[in-house]
Order: sequence, then C-alpha cells, then structure tokens
Amino acid sequence: MATIKPFRGLRPPKDLVELVESRPYDVLDSAEARAEAGDNEKSLYHIIKPEIDFPVETSEYDPRVYEQATNNFRKFQEQGWLCQDTTEQYYIYAQTMNGKTQYGLVVAAAVDDYLNGVIKKHELTRRDKEEDRMKHVRATNANMEPVFFAYPDNKDVDAIVARYIESQPEYDFIAPIDGFRHQLWPIANQHDIDEITKIFSTIPYLYIADGHHRSAAAALVGAEKRAQNPNHQGDEEYNYFMAVCFPSSQLTILDYNRVVQDLNGRTPEQFLTALSDDFDIEMSDRVGVHPSARHQFALYLEGYWYRLTLHDGLSDETDPIASLDVSISSQLVLDKLLGIKDLRSDKRIDFVGGLRGYEELERRVDSGEMKMALALYPVSMEEIIRIADSGAIMPPKATWFEPKLRSGLVIHKLSE
Repeated sequence: MATIKPFRGLRPPKDLVELVESRPYDVLDSAEARAEAGDNEKSLYHIIKPEIDFPVETSEYDPRVYEQATNNFRKFQEQGWLCQDTTEQYYIYAQTMNGKTQYGLVVAAAVDDYLNGVIKKHELTRRDKEEDRMKHVRATNANMEPVFFAYPDNKDVDAIVARYIESQPEYDFIAPIDGFRHQLWPIANQHDIDEITKIFSTIPYLYIADGHHRSAAAALVGAEKRAQNPNHQGDEEYNYFMAVCFPSSQLTILDYNRVVQDLNGRTPEQFLTALSDDFDIEMSDRVGVHPSARHQFALYLEGYWYRLTLHDGLSDETDPIASLDVSISSQLVLDKLLGIKDLRSDKRIDFVGGLRGYEELERRVDSGEMKMALALYPVSMEEIIRIADSGAIMPPKATWFEPKLRSGLVIHKLSE
C-alpha cells in the first residue's frame, strides 16, 4: 500500500510566483532556458538550469554548474523569493488545458515504495540521466521539481479536493509558452491531512506517469543518505521525495510521433508498396487522416497524407507490449522497412510531441530536414497501468503527457 506524508513546502510568495515558476528542466535546452529567463533573476531556471549563468559553451554537466545551483538556491531563500511553510501540508495542484482540468495532490512519496515496487514504472531509465539528477539533488539537498504520478480514482479523495477548490486558490495564473492555467491550494487542516494519508494507505500502487529519471535519482539519493547517517531513524525527510498524484481518469496522453530522415534506399513508391504488405493504405487530407483507434497510423510523405490501418491478425492482443502501436510501428515500419532498430540511439529518427500538431510534422518534412513523418494513436492510461502491473517496460518514446507540471510552485527540502 502507498505511503505518503505532508511536508513543509518551500514556495514563492504569491506575488512572485509568476516570476519564479518555470517549465520542467527536461523539456527545453539550455539556449531556450537562457532566453526564457532573460533578465529575470528570480526565474527558477537559475537553479534547475544553472548553466545559463555561464558562457554559452559551458556544459550543463560541468561541476561548477551544480555548485551554482546550490548557490542560487541559497540566494533565493535568503532573498525571500522562496519561503518555507511553517507546518506540514499537502497541496492541491490544478492544471487546465483546452477547457479540461485535472486535480493532483502534491505529496511526499516514500523512497521505500519506489524501491519495493509500490510505485510502479513503465519506462527504462538511462544511468547518465539518473546521475545528472542525483548530482543536482545532492547539490541542492532538495527535490526541486515534482514527479508526475497517477493513482486509481478514489471518490473520498475527490470529495476532499472538491471542498477546497470552491475557495480562492493561493496561486492562479496562465503560464507563458503553453498558455495553460495553473492553480494551487494548500491543505493545512490536520483532519484533512490525516484523512488523505489514511486513504492513500489503502491504495495498492502508484504509477509513474512522467519523471522516471527524477524518481530514480530521488530514491537513490535517499538510499545514499540512509547509508551515510549512523543515526538513521526512518522518518527523515530524505526518506521521501516530492510527487504530484493525479487520478488516472483525469490524465491526458497525447500522441508521440516520429520523423525519419530517409527511406533506407527506397523510393516513395517502393516504400508505399512495401507498407501495403502489412497495412491498408488510403490517401487522405490532414484532418481526416488522424488515427481514430488503435492500430491506425498517419503517414506524411512527399506532401501527401496517408491513413495506414494494420491488417487483421498481425497484432498479438494477449501481449501488452507487442500489441502497442509504438511496438507495431517500430517492428513493421521503422525496423523492417527503414532499418531503425534502436530508437534511443539512431540519429536518423526524431520524435515530436502531439501538442505541436501535424503542422510541425509537415514542417519538418517539407523543409527537407526529414523525409517522412509517422503519427500514432495515443497510448491510454489503461495500457500503461496494464504494462506496469505486468512488470514489463514500454518501448522508448511511447507517451507524451500534457500539460506538463510547472516547476517552482512547491519544493521539498530533504532536511529541515
């Protein structure tokens, strides 16, 4: 069963939140972070992307960069740009995208739950990315950005949340870049805190939706701190890491699409002919080509859109991995026809989140940068849970969650 606890969040004052908050560290590069921060010294990018304080050519993995994160984090607290709550609290975090709102709880999740499988994973992590985040957590001694969890819908949690969202939120703003609304309500009432903790103790599993590397780094640093503390008791803050838990039914997963540089020596006509061995192919316009069900795909090639529908009998629906559209497209298109066997390392392929739309796929191809684009039907939360429950791992670049969590609304310090 899941173990969570409230914590004394470190947060910006209400009048500074829009100056401090930022996009997550891993959705933009250093140049974008430098541009977005501009001359705003209060931007959280100075802590989560501190390479922006150095000359452009400075590596984000330079030891000085992690030291700068520590210095900037201290400065933000000394200047009062981040202030710690006086009591342990939970927080309700609401995100509204295209008229749909999802309500999450910001909690401290147990490192032990990650290590023993109560917190379930569906993606592989890369050790180099884990190590980067571990260095950052060590340097700041804090979880600067939350992990994104899903949990099975629970009407009792919903009832508590419903009461709070009738009141005025502590934060309420429209974020730049994505244009989505973000709101936050602290939960300081002890009865409600105890009730939330009790309810989650009956929930068997939590599921990582986004933030596998942050989860791994937080858990590994927590384990390190235990080993280094001869007086370890088990209730220290480093035994927990920050997460936002959303009911699974509220989450929106967008398509995660592929663009490829060449056709592996085939002409467009030869490529379409080879595709017809496994797919029904129908020319369409951009609007009509959008996949409306599993095992449908949209192909953009030579200025034309094509709907691809997998032939009957080619998907093993008893296999939760093999039946995924990301697996089918990898096996029958990317590997079989294009010779792309490793999505993580092959330089001929790139990935485009569904929020960018089919216009971005057309742009990448029409510019000559890429030869073709393949759009997929989004993975469902039910598929993710099924795979996580089976202990299997999804193929890379399978899920794209929107909206992304904003960073800097709440920070979890690993010691008081």
